[in-house]
Amino acid sequence: MREAVLYETETYLRQEFQVHGFYFGCDTKDAEDAACIVGSMRGNEYQQLYICSMLVQRLKEIESSGAIVGNNRILIVPSVNNSSMNVGKKFWVSDNSDINREFPGNYEGEPTSRLAANLFEKVQGYRYGIHFPSFYKKGDFIPHVRMPATGKESVSLANLFGLPYVVTSKPRNYDNKTLNYTWQTSGTDAFSVYSGETGHINEKLARQAVSSVLRFLTRMGIIKYNCHNGYIASIIEEEKMIEVQTDAAGFFRRKVEVSEEVSRGQLLGEILDPYEGDIISEIRSQTDGIVFFAKNQPVIMENTAAFQIIKKLHQ
Repeated sequence: MREAVLYETETYLRQEFQVHGFYFGCDTKDAEDAACIVGSMRGNEYQQLYICSMLVQRLKEIESSGAIVGNNRILIVPSVNNSSMNVGKKFWVSDNSDINREFPGNYEGEPTSRLAANLFEKVQGYRYGIHFPSFYKKGDFIPHVRMPATGKESVSLANLFGLPYVVTSKPRNYDNKTLNYTWQTSGTDAFSVYSGETGHINEKLARQAVSSVLRFLTRMGIIKYNCHNGYIASIIEEEKMIEVQTDAAGFFRRKVEVSEEVSRGQLLGEILDPYEGDIISEIRSQTDGIVFFAKNQPVIMENTAAFQIIKKLHQ
C-alpha cells in the first residue's frame, strides 16, 4: 500500500486541507488503473468513510497475501471533505456548497469546483469507479447499486456486486455534475453503492457493502477473494416505484420496515397531532409490493414522500 496526498490547499481553519488516497497493487509505470473507490464527500457521511476504512484494511491483507491480480492498481479515497466532518457541517465549510454537484470541476473556479477538478484528474481513467454517496431522501432504504441512465450505464456489471437491487433513474438536472455521471461520460464504468445508512455507523450494513465491493473486484478479475455469492439483483427503474405521500403534518409513527412486503390498503404509518396526540391521518399503501424507502424522522411535513414501494411485477 502507498498513501498519497491527492490534493491540498490552504485554509483559514486549523491546518492545510488535504485529500488522501491509498494505492494498492502494482505501482509502476505499466500499472493498469483497474478500480477507484471514493467515500464521503459530505460532512455527515460517517458510514461511507467507515466502509472505506474497512476496505483499506481488507485490501492491505489481500495485497500482502499476493491476491491482487497482475498489474492491476486500486485507489481508495476515503474522504473528500474531512474539514466539514471535523466541524459538524454537511457541506463545504466556507460557502455551504456540495462537492458532488461540481464535477468535472474548474481549476480556476470556487473552492469546491477546484477541488472537484483536481480530484477528477486523479480518479479519471480507471476501468471501474465506485462511489459511496448518501441517499437524497432522509430515511431508511434497501441497500442497492444506483446509476443515472446516461446510455453508458452497465446494469449487467452492477448486478455483479450481489446487492438486492440495481436502480436506474432518469438523470435529473444536477446529476450531470456528480462524480458518477462524469465518470460514466468519460469512459469509466461507474456505480454508486448505497449501504442503507449515512449519519450513523451500522456494522452489519457496512460489512455487506465491503463484501459487495470485494465480490465485484473478484468477479472482474482484479483480486482473488473468496466470498458469498450475494443476491441475484432485481433491476428497478426508480420512476416505476410508487411514492406514497402524506396529506397532513405532525408526529410520524411508522408501522412497517424497509424490505417488508405490503399489500394494497395496508397501514404504513400514522400522523399524530403534535399538541393533542390524536391520529389526524393514516398513510396506506397504494399497491402490493415491497417497501424500498421509509422516512425515519419523528415529524413529517404535508405532501412529503413517506414511503417508496417497489410494485409487484404482476401488477
